[in-house]
Amino acid sequence: MSASVPRLVIAAPSSGSGKTTVATGLMAAFAARGLAVSPHKVGPDYIDPGYHALATGRVGRNLDAYLCGPELVGPLFQHGARGCDIAVVEGVMGLYDGAAGEGELASTAHVAKLLRAPVVLVVDASSQSRSVAALVHGFASWDPEVRVGGVILNKVASDRHEELLREALEQAGVPVLGVLRRAAQVSTPSRHLGLVPVAERQGAAVEAVAAMAAQVSEGCDLDALAGLARSAGALSSAAWDAAEVVSSPPPDRLVVAVAGGEAFTFSYAETTELLTAAGADVVTFDPLRDEELPEGTRGLVIGGGFPEVYASELSANEPLRKAVAALAESGAPVAAECAGLLYLCRELDGLPMCGVLDAGARMTERLTLGYRDAVAVGDSVLAAAGTRMRGHEFHRTVVEPGSGAEPAWGVRSPRPRVEGFVERGVHASYLHTHWASEPGVARRFVERCRTS
Repeated sequence: MSASVPRLVIAAPSSGSGKTTVATGLMAAFAARGLAVSPHKVGPDYIDPGYHALATGRVGRNLDAYLCGPELVGPLFQHGARGCDIAVVEGVMGLYDGAAGEGELASTAHVAKLLRAPVVLVVDASSQSRSVAALVHGFASWDPEVRVGGVILNKVASDRHEELLREALEQAGVPVLGVLRRAAQVSTPSRHLGLVPVAERQGAAVEAVAAMAAQVSEGCDLDALAGLARSAGALSSAAWDAAEVVSSPPPDRLVVAVAGGEAFTFSYAETTELLTAAGADVVTFDPLRDEELPEGTRGLVIGGGFPEVYASELSANEPLRKAVAALAESGAPVAAECAGLLYLCRELDGLPMCGVLDAGARMTERLTLGYRDAVAVGDSVLAAAGTRMRGHEFHRTVVEPGSGAEPAWGVRSPRPRVEGFVERGVHASYLHTHWASEPGVARRFVERCRTS
C-alpha cells in the first residue's frame, strides 16, 4: 500500500546547489533498476515535474503546503505514490525556506516532516573543505524533527578534495551517500522564468535526463539511498481521490478543452483529474498548431506557460484565435491563468491575441513572484463571491486593462489589491491555483459548461 512507500526528500542549503540534477538523476537511476518511481516536487514549480516525468514515466506531482494546506500534503502524496516501489521528492530553495513571513510553512523541511521522510542534503562543495561539516551540522541540528539522513557532495574538484570533505563529515556524523564531480555537471538551459520546459526541448531533454541518471548512478550509493528511503515513517492519511471530493456527475459527459503544447506547459495533474471526475471529457489542444477547438467544446481551460516566447506563432494562428473569441462571446466558461490571461488579451507586445479581454499585455524587466492569499470578488464560473483560495504569481509581464470587466480576486498579501478579470463566462487571472485545495471549483466549472 502507498502508506508504506519508501521515500526520500532531496534538499539543499540553498538554490543552485544541484537538487534538480540529483533528484531527477536519482529518479531515473531507480527507474533503470526496474522500480516504479513516484516523482514529486515541493512548491508550485511546473517545470521540474516535467523532467521528473521523463525520468520515471509517471506524472510529476507537486506538494505545496501553502497552495493546498498542510492537511493535503499527505493525501496528495499517497495519491501520486499508489502502486510505486519508491518515491523521490525534490525540495524547493533552501531546506528551511518557506512562504515569506509564514515561518516553516511550505518549506522543504515542513513537507519532509509532514511525510515523515528522511532528507538527503545536496551540498555544493566547490568552495569549501572542512567547513562543509559545520554547514551540514547546522542544517541537521536546526530542527530536531527534520532527519537529515545523508549528504550528496556536488561539484567536487578532485580525489584529494573528496578526501578532505569525507574526513570532515565523518566527524559530523552524517554519512556521505554520493559524490558528484565538478567536471561532469549536466547542463540544463534556463531563461527568464527558470529551466526551459521539457516540451520545448524534446530529444535534448531526454538526453539531459539520461546524463543526470548516469552521473548519479556512478557517483551515488543507490543501495544506501534506497535503504534510507525504507526508513521513512508510516503515514496515516488516506490517498486523495478526485472522485471522492467531487460529487457524482450527471451521466452525460461534455467536452472541456485544455490548452497544451509548447506554449502552455504549466498545469497540475489534479486539475484534469478533477474535471474528469466532475463529468468532463478533457481534450488537449495545441494553440500553436490546431486551427480549431476540439469538436463539441463546451468549456475552455488555458493554464500557464510561455506565450511571450511564442507570441508570433500564437498570433499567426488567426483561425484558432477567432474560435476562442467566439466561444467566449457565446458565454461558455473560460478559465485562464497567467499565460492564458495574456492569450485572451487584445495584444501581447503589439501582436494580436484573442481579443476576449479589452486589455493589452507586454513584457517587462520586473519579476513578479510570490504566494498570494486571495478572495473571489464576485460570482464567476469558478467560484462564488467570498471563496478563498491561495495562489502563486510568477511572471515578467504586465496587463493594462481597458474597460468592461470586473476583477477576479481581491488579493490580501503582500498588499491589498484587486486582480484579474471576470466577464461573461470568462475568469482570467495571473494567479496559478491548485484546484485540489477547493474541488468545488472544478464542479462549478463543469456545471456552468453544462448550463451555458
